[in-house]
Amino acid sequence: MPSSVLSPDELGPTICVGEILVEIVATTTGEGFRSPQPLVGPYPSGAPAIFIDQCSRLGGSAAMIGAVGDDDFGRVNLDRLRADGVDVSAVAIDRQFPTGSAFVRYRASGARDFVYNIATSAASRFGWDDKVEALVRRAGHLHVMGTALSMPSAREVIAHAVEIIKARGGTLSVDPNLRKELQLSAPIERQFAELVAKADLLLPSADELERAAGVDGEAAALRRLFELGVGEIVLKRGAAGASWFGRDGSRIDAAAFAVTELDATGAGDCFGGAYVAGRRLGMGPEQALTYASAAGARNVTVRGPMEGAGTRSELDTFIAATPRHV
Repeated sequence: MPSSVLSPDELGPTICVGEILVEIVATTTGEGFRSPQPLVGPYPSGAPAIFIDQCSRLGGSAAMIGAVGDDDFGRVNLDRLRADGVDVSAVAIDRQFPTGSAFVRYRASGARDFVYNIATSAASRFGWDDKVEALVRRAGHLHVMGTALSMPSAREVIAHAVEIIKARGGTLSVDPNLRKELQLSAPIERQFAELVAKADLLLPSADELERAAGVDGEAAALRRLFELGVGEIVLKRGAAGASWFGRDGSRIDAAAFAVTELDATGAGDCFGGAYVAGRRLGMGPEQALTYASAAGARNVTVRGPMEGAGTRSELDTFIAATPRHV
């Protein structure tokens, strides 16, 4: 079984940088938010926060860099992350701006509409400081979510952190996670391309693989990404499962678990958190894929973007009890 391209967990925690939000979810389907409707929440959220929570719940050492407001929405997030074992020592608390938010509504097709407040919230009001530097200098792995690149503060921290972590033998994973609501400028696109080229692990969804590679076609995109230096690629295919690709041309496919989907938000983030934690804890790609697939599937069965994030024991139970698609 191929050894992990990621640094071992003993080197230091996996860290994630970016938005910490609360999520408010519409309980009815429809076209956006242009009329009154029932809502539930707040749920702790933000793609980087969901990822790092699942990483920690599987047993990996994990820490978060970001910011929340000095309000109940911020406390909802910090309470959850602390309870699940995430180091939040580098999460700033902003006394002026409220915690970021995301309102989500599903359409009848299963597509989602989001209304974000990130840029004018506490979520974007953090930067490189002594606490962040102290955490980065003992970190063993950096995971970058594409959503975080919409924030100048996150881009600055990520740029510094990559160099420091790589210099001490750490590794980098990238999940493109590029939301249509978050517009990326030319400088952001350049940074994204630079991060992809430095990535030890890439975790794209099917429609993100070609964008990350800059070429069309799955085979051509995989070839190009390995030429750039990516160590391994895990392609998330939703209900069609997931595939692991190694630089030597090897491939492992994992069928998706058959579940009734209630809320798809956070599934890919939980998938990534479980996969990165598993590989850093010494799992081979097949075992890590199984846990990642279980984490993503389990999370969609409950409402709320990280409400279904599972511990290793909970995921073992889920795996034993849940059939897979044929």
